[in-house]
Amino acid sequence: MIRGWYTGASGMNAQQNRLDAIANNLANVDTAGYKRDVTVSKNFSELLVRRMNMDGVYKTDFGSSDAAPVIGKLGLGVETNENYTDFTQGSLKITSTKTDVALYGPGFFVVDTPAGERYTRNGDFFIGKEGILETKDGYPVLGENGYIYVDDDKFTVNEDGVIRTENDGTEIDRLKVVRFDNERYLKKMGNSFYIPTDVSGPAHIAEGDERPRFMQGYTETSNVNVVNEMVQMIEVNRAYEANQKTITSQDSMMGTLWQKVAVLR
Repeated sequence: MIRGWYTGASGMNAQQNRLDAIANNLANVDTAGYKRDVTVSKNFSELLVRRMNMDGVYKTDFGSSDAAPVIGKLGLGVETNENYTDFTQGSLKITSTKTDVALYGPGFFVVDTPAGERYTRNGDFFIGKEGILETKDGYPVLGENGYIYVDDDKFTVNEDGVIRTENDGTEIDRLKVVRFDNERYLKKMGNSFYIPTDVSGPAHIAEGDERPRFMQGYTETSNVNVVNEMVQMIEVNRAYEANQKTITSQDSMMGTLWQKVAVLR
């Protein structure tokens, strides 16, 4: 019975982790460039259950064998295996703002922060006081030559990320975009930023076919489907309640064991 408590508790913990991920997805449904979190659970090794002292042990030409018949397998609960980010492309939203740039395809903008370079899919930019293209948090967006200096929003960005002045077509810079070997394992740092991990591998400059298309005057919306997330939330609540009832039933059985069976003995 005590094993039943741990099995039910492990299920509740796993569902709580799923609920946290779903809640975070719903909270960021309107965040530009946000990518949904997905929680994956795995079950513990199942225990093979046999009847004890049923038929004993019988001998064969090769030794002895257990004749106790197999009852079946007993599950020992689940645990959260990993929480990864789904980098499926989000839809593009027209803003008609010259400083907004969306990425169509895999890749990340590079942003200079006090903690070092950070990577983002959020192309909701603006022009800072010093004429530098920045994120909404005030961090400079990097081009291949460093900070991107633009006097005003009279510039164009082509599909390759090259920034030119609108008047004479002078090239200002080209937006720096990076890729990773295993982008699924990037770590979120808040404010739509990511940092690499040992599993994701270091960032490398995207060139050629690896380079995404740049869409000026657009932003990439989150890839969160509200309906699907709400359905999953209902599933999580039902599973959580089922595990909770399991623990309650086990506790009731244990109470009966101590109050009646133990007293009779």
